Amino acid sequence: MTISLELEGIQKDFDGRKVLQGVDLRVEAGEVFALVGPSGVGKTTLLRCVDFLLRPDGGSVRYGGQEAPRDPGALLALRRRIGFVAQNPLLFRGSVFYNVSFGLCVRGVEGRTLEERTYEALDAVGLHDFAETKGAKLSAGEAQRVAFARAIVVHPEILLLDEFTANLDPANVAQLETAVAAYHRQAGATVLIVTHNLFQAKRVANRAGFLFGGQIVEIDEVDRFFTNPQDERTRAFVRGEMPY
Repeated sequence: MTISLELEGIQKDFDGRKVLQGVDLRVEAGEVFALVGPSGVGKTTLLRCVDFLLRPDGGSVRYGGQEAPRDPGALLALRRRIGFVAQNPLLFRGSVFYNVSFGLCVRGVEGRTLEERTYEALDAVGLHDFAETKGAKLSAGEAQRVAFARAIVVHPEILLLDEFTANLDPANVAQLETAVAAYHRQAGATVLIVTHNLFQAKRVANRAGFLFGGQIVEIDEVDRFFTNPQDERTRAFVRGEMPY
Protein backbone atom coordinates (compact mmCIF):
# COMPACT_ATOMS: atom_id res chain seq x y z
CA MET A 1 0.00 0.00 0.00
CA THR A 2 1.16 3.54 -0.71
CA ILE A 3 -0.27 6.96 -0.04
CA SER A 4 -0.49 10.34 -1.73
CA LEU A 5 0.91 13.55 -0.29
CA GLU A 6 -0.93 16.86 -0.52
CA LEU A 7 0.29 20.28 0.60
CA GLU A 8 -2.04 23.25 0.63
CA GLY A 9 -1.02 26.81 1.46
CA ILE A 10 2.07 25.80 3.46
CA GLN A 11 3.71 28.78 5.14
CA LYS A 12 6.85 28.93 7.25
CA ASP A 13 8.70 31.93 8.67
CA PHE A 14 12.11 32.13 10.32
CA ASP A 15 12.88 35.28 12.30
CA GLY A 16 10.45 37.29 10.23
CA ARG A 17 11.70 35.93 6.91
CA LYS A 18 8.94 34.27 4.90
CA VAL A 19 10.58 31.11 3.56
CA LEU A 20 7.44 29.32 2.37
CA GLN A 21 4.60 31.54 1.23
CA GLY A 22 1.66 29.31 0.41
CA VAL A 23 3.07 26.16 -1.17
CA ASP A 24 0.53 23.97 -2.97
CA LEU A 25 1.65 20.54 -4.16
CA ARG A 26 0.17 17.12 -4.74
CA VAL A 27 2.41 14.09 -5.12
CA GLU A 28 0.36 11.17 -6.40
CA ALA A 29 0.48 7.82 -4.66
CA GLY A 30 3.33 5.78 -6.09
CA GLU A 31 5.01 8.49 -8.16
CA VAL A 32 8.54 9.88 -7.99
CA PHE A 33 8.41 13.67 -7.81
CA ALA A 34 11.49 15.92 -7.95
CA LEU A 35 11.34 19.37 -6.37
CA VAL A 36 14.11 21.59 -7.73
CA GLY A 37 15.19 25.12 -7.05
CA PRO A 38 18.19 27.23 -6.06
CA SER A 39 19.81 26.80 -2.67
CA GLY A 40 18.08 28.63 0.15
CA VAL A 41 14.55 28.72 -1.28
CA GLY A 42 13.06 26.41 1.34
CA LYS A 43 13.20 22.94 -0.21
CA THR A 44 14.58 21.32 2.93
CA THR A 45 12.18 23.32 5.09
CA LEU A 46 9.29 21.94 3.07
CA LEU A 47 10.48 18.35 3.51
CA ARG A 48 10.90 18.88 7.24
CA CYS A 49 7.31 20.09 7.45
CA VAL A 50 6.17 16.94 5.66
CA ASP A 51 8.19 14.73 8.02
CA PHE A 52 6.91 16.40 11.23
CA LEU A 53 10.34 17.85 12.02
CA LEU A 54 8.93 21.37 11.66
CA ARG A 55 5.42 22.67 12.21
CA PRO A 56 4.12 24.91 9.40
CA ASP A 57 2.93 28.37 10.38
CA GLY A 58 -0.02 27.98 8.05
CA GLY A 59 -1.62 25.58 5.61
CA SER A 60 -2.13 21.84 5.80
CA VAL A 61 -0.37 18.60 4.91
CA ARG A 62 -2.54 15.60 4.05
CA TYR A 63 -1.46 12.00 3.77
CA GLY A 64 -3.75 9.84 1.66
CA GLY A 65 -6.30 12.65 1.71
CA GLN A 66 -6.35 13.00 5.49
CA GLU A 67 -4.59 15.40 7.82
CA ALA A 68 -2.24 14.04 10.46
CA PRO A 69 -4.14 12.67 13.47
CA ARG A 70 -3.94 14.40 16.85
CA ASP A 71 -3.86 11.16 18.82
CA PRO A 72 -0.19 10.45 19.73
CA GLY A 73 -0.43 6.75 18.97
CA ALA A 74 -2.05 7.28 15.58
CA LEU A 75 0.45 10.03 14.78
CA LEU A 76 3.37 7.73 15.59
CA ALA A 77 1.88 5.08 13.32
CA LEU A 78 1.71 7.62 10.48
CA ARG A 79 5.27 8.84 11.07
CA ARG A 80 6.48 5.25 10.84
CA ARG A 81 5.10 5.11 7.30
CA ILE A 82 7.51 7.86 6.23
CA GLY A 83 11.22 7.46 5.51
CA PHE A 84 13.65 10.39 5.41
CA VAL A 85 17.23 10.58 4.11
CA ALA A 86 19.03 13.83 4.90
CA GLN A 87 21.91 15.40 3.01
CA ASN A 88 24.34 14.79 5.87
CA PRO A 89 23.56 11.51 7.61
CA LEU A 90 24.12 11.06 11.31
CA LEU A 91 24.95 7.44 11.99
CA PHE A 92 24.62 5.79 15.37
CA ARG A 93 27.64 4.43 17.17
CA GLY A 94 28.19 0.82 16.40
CA SER A 95 28.23 -1.32 13.29
CA VAL A 96 26.56 -0.83 9.94
CA PHE A 97 24.24 -3.73 10.79
CA TYR A 98 23.20 -2.00 14.02
CA ASN A 99 22.51 1.27 12.20
CA VAL A 100 20.35 -0.33 9.54
CA SER A 101 18.48 -2.68 11.87
CA PHE A 102 17.66 -0.05 14.49
CA GLY A 103 14.29 0.91 13.01
CA LEU A 104 13.25 -2.73 12.97
CA CYS A 105 14.30 -3.18 16.59
CA VAL A 106 12.12 -0.34 17.83
CA ARG A 107 9.21 -1.82 15.89
CA GLY A 108 9.63 -5.13 17.68
CA VAL A 109 11.08 -7.09 14.75
CA GLU A 110 13.45 -9.77 15.99
CA GLY A 111 15.43 -12.87 15.09
CA ARG A 112 15.66 -14.21 11.59
CA THR A 113 13.20 -11.68 10.17
CA LEU A 114 15.32 -8.79 11.46
CA GLU A 115 18.48 -10.30 10.02
CA GLU A 116 16.94 -11.03 6.62
CA ARG A 117 15.42 -7.59 6.22
CA THR A 118 18.61 -5.86 7.34
CA TYR A 119 20.74 -7.75 4.83
CA GLU A 120 18.14 -7.16 2.15
CA ALA A 121 18.47 -3.41 2.71
CA LEU A 122 22.27 -3.64 2.75
CA ASP A 123 22.21 -5.60 -0.50
CA ALA A 124 20.12 -2.83 -2.06
CA VAL A 125 22.98 -0.37 -1.57
CA GLY A 126 25.86 -2.79 -2.16
CA LEU A 127 27.01 -2.96 1.47
CA HIS A 128 26.35 -6.58 2.42
CA ASP A 129 30.01 -7.14 3.28
CA PHE A 130 30.15 -3.99 5.44
CA ALA A 131 27.67 -5.25 8.04
CA GLU A 132 30.22 -5.47 10.86
CA THR A 133 32.12 -2.32 9.91
CA LYS A 134 31.89 0.55 12.36
CA GLY A 135 29.96 3.53 11.05
CA ALA A 136 32.81 5.87 11.95
CA LYS A 137 35.11 4.10 9.47
CA LEU A 138 32.89 4.67 6.42
CA SER A 139 33.47 7.13 3.61
CA ALA A 140 30.88 9.84 3.01
CA GLY A 141 29.34 7.86 0.16
CA GLU A 142 29.20 4.66 2.17
CA ALA A 143 27.64 6.48 5.13
CA GLN A 144 24.93 7.89 2.88
CA ARG A 145 24.22 4.44 1.49
CA VAL A 146 23.84 3.18 5.07
CA ALA A 147 21.41 6.05 5.75
CA PHE A 148 19.37 5.06 2.72
CA ALA A 149 19.32 1.40 3.77
CA ARG A 150 18.25 2.48 7.26
CA ALA A 151 15.34 4.39 5.72
CA ILE A 152 14.05 1.62 3.45
CA VAL A 153 14.53 -1.33 5.82
CA VAL A 154 11.23 -0.44 7.54
CA HIS A 155 9.41 -0.37 4.16
CA PRO A 156 8.14 3.24 4.22
CA GLU A 157 5.22 4.17 2.00
CA ILE A 158 6.52 7.72 1.54
CA LEU A 159 10.25 8.25 0.99
CA LEU A 160 11.67 11.77 1.39
CA LEU A 161 15.14 12.42 -0.04
CA ASP A 162 16.85 15.72 0.78
CA GLU A 163 19.81 16.39 -1.53
CA PHE A 164 20.79 12.84 -0.65
CA THR A 165 23.64 12.59 -3.17
CA ALA A 166 25.07 16.10 -2.83
CA ASN A 167 28.88 16.14 -2.89
CA LEU A 168 29.18 12.39 -3.54
CA ASP A 169 31.32 10.85 -6.25
CA PRO A 170 29.61 9.51 -9.41
CA ALA A 171 29.86 5.86 -8.32
CA ASN A 172 27.99 6.48 -5.07
CA VAL A 173 25.45 8.68 -6.85
CA ALA A 174 24.76 5.89 -9.34
CA GLN A 175 24.48 3.30 -6.56
CA LEU A 176 21.95 5.40 -4.65
CA GLU A 177 19.88 6.33 -7.70
CA THR A 178 19.71 2.65 -8.64
CA ALA A 179 18.59 1.85 -5.10
CA VAL A 180 15.83 4.48 -5.30
CA ALA A 181 14.55 3.05 -8.57
CA ALA A 182 14.66 -0.51 -7.23
CA TYR A 183 12.83 0.38 -4.02
CA HIS A 184 10.20 2.35 -5.91
CA ARG A 185 9.70 -0.55 -8.31
CA GLN A 186 9.46 -3.16 -5.55
CA ALA A 187 7.44 -1.24 -2.95
CA GLY A 188 5.48 1.17 -5.11
CA ALA A 189 6.37 3.90 -2.61
CA THR A 190 5.65 7.58 -3.10
CA VAL A 191 9.01 9.34 -3.47
CA LEU A 192 9.62 13.07 -3.04
CA ILE A 193 13.18 14.07 -3.85
CA VAL A 194 14.58 17.55 -3.26
CA THR A 195 17.59 18.39 -5.39
CA HIS A 196 19.30 21.15 -7.31
CA ASN A 197 20.91 18.49 -9.53
CA LEU A 198 18.82 18.82 -12.69
CA PHE A 199 20.40 15.75 -14.28
CA GLN A 200 19.37 13.66 -11.30
CA ALA A 201 15.83 14.97 -11.42
CA LYS A 202 15.63 13.99 -15.09
CA ARG A 203 16.94 10.50 -14.37
CA VAL A 204 14.78 9.53 -11.41
CA ALA A 205 11.49 11.48 -11.47
CA ASN A 206 8.15 11.19 -13.25
CA ARG A 207 7.24 14.82 -12.62
CA ALA A 208 9.14 17.88 -11.44
CA GLY A 209 8.29 21.17 -9.78
CA PHE A 210 10.20 24.42 -9.36
CA LEU A 211 10.21 26.10 -5.94
CA PHE A 212 11.09 29.79 -6.01
CA GLY A 213 10.04 32.82 -4.02
CA GLY A 214 8.40 30.64 -1.41
CA GLN A 215 5.96 29.07 -3.86
CA ILE A 216 5.74 26.36 -6.50
CA VAL A 217 6.20 28.21 -9.77
CA GLU A 218 5.64 25.36 -12.22
CA ILE A 219 4.91 21.62 -12.29
CA ASP A 220 4.98 19.32 -15.30
CA GLU A 221 5.95 15.91 -16.59
CA VAL A 222 9.71 15.69 -16.30
CA ASP A 223 10.45 15.74 -20.06
CA ARG A 224 8.33 18.83 -20.72
CA PHE A 225 9.52 20.49 -17.54
CA PHE A 226 13.13 20.46 -18.71
CA THR A 227 12.68 20.84 -22.45
CA ASN A 228 9.81 23.33 -22.64
CA PRO A 229 9.19 25.12 -19.32
CA GLN A 230 6.39 27.68 -19.49
CA ASP A 231 7.41 30.13 -16.77
CA GLU A 232 10.34 32.43 -17.48
CA ARG A 233 11.78 31.80 -14.01
CA THR A 234 11.78 28.04 -14.60
CA ARG A 235 13.41 28.56 -17.99
CA ALA A 236 16.16 30.65 -16.42
CA PHE A 237 16.82 27.97 -13.81
CA VAL A 238 16.94 24.95 -16.12
CA ARG A 239 19.14 26.85 -18.61
CA GLY A 240 21.66 27.65 -15.89
CA GLU A 241 20.94 31.39 -15.96
CA MET A 242 19.97 31.44 -12.26
CA PRO A 243 22.49 30.62 -9.49
CA TYR A 244 21.97 27.27 -7.80
